Amino acid sequence: MAINEQGLVESEAGLSELGVLDPKTLALARLAALVAIGGAGPSFGEQATAAVSAGASADELVDVIVGVASIVGVPRVVAAAPRLALALGFDVEDPVD
Repeated sequence: MAINEQGLVESEAGLSELGVLDPKTLALARLAALVAIGGAGPSFGEQATAAVSAGASADELVDVIVGVASIVGVPRVVAAAPRLALALGFDVEDPVD
């Protein structure tokens, strides 16, 4: 894979067309990458939607962000949690009684 590989440039999907990962696995991997880099909320929304559309459950998405905590650090996971919650349609401003 080269930075200027035409297949990556031509396709918004990128690696999904070059590899053997199914859409669900790819979306979950991208979600993990977003946690690692401190991705923006809209990016979490896009990948959460892609994963759920491909058959992932909300529990699986949470497992992904928790599962990378030992690699990326707990602060990254704590920062990602509300972004994922919003992407899944939860109201993070609603107080829990």
